[in-house]
Amino acid sequence: MNKNQQQIVLAISGIVIVVISILVGIKVLMPAMPSNEEQPGVVAEIPQDNKDAQQDPEVTEEPKEYVPIVFIGKSDTGEEVYKVVKREYDKDIDGDKLRFALTSLIMGPKQNEKTKGIYSEVPTSTTVLHVYDQADKIIIDLSSGFVYGGGTDSVYKRLFQLIKTVVRNTDKPAYLYIDGKQADVIGGDGIMITQPLSENSIGE
Repeated sequence: MNKNQQQIVLAISGIVIVVISILVGIKVLMPAMPSNEEQPGVVAEIPQDNKDAQQDPEVTEEPKEYVPIVFIGKSDTGEEVYKVVKREYDKDIDGDKLRFALTSLIMGPKQNEKTKGIYSEVPTSTTVLHVYDQADKIIIDLSSGFVYGGGTDSVYKRLFQLIKTVVRNTDKPAYLYIDGKQADVIGGDGIMITQPLSENSIGE
């Protein structure tokens, strides 16, 4: 190999070394390209576990139900009138609607209602013995505590409270019993009532 050939080989070797150096430098400086699973803009789908897969869809809250209860109060002109208040009712918690209404009536007005002058003539000693919901009628059996105490005027008012509460909470004919017997005469003064209960049941 003559001198010129040696120079050519050296030149070529130098060029090759430079090219290799450049390629190695580029590889070091440039980040590795992401794989298909890691490419920007591609969302990997993560499988749900059993707990997440069995979650119930969003439940829409059902509207609340209210039961009307009749107490006594004053009108804007100061006249004594029957006042209807509402009690929140949940069948799953409170059970039979009419029994719940009667129990609420016996419990009387709440404190905030009392501050507005609302009161009740129904004795708190009254007990709801039974509410028989039959196919064609309802029998309401109350304890004798309902008819005692307070005088004739009080008994009239409590009867009206009871009747007005009952007719607002059932479409069936309702009959009042006291201690297991149908109540056609109430109280020591013998207040006559006609049955089934209605707004016109009490005789004057």
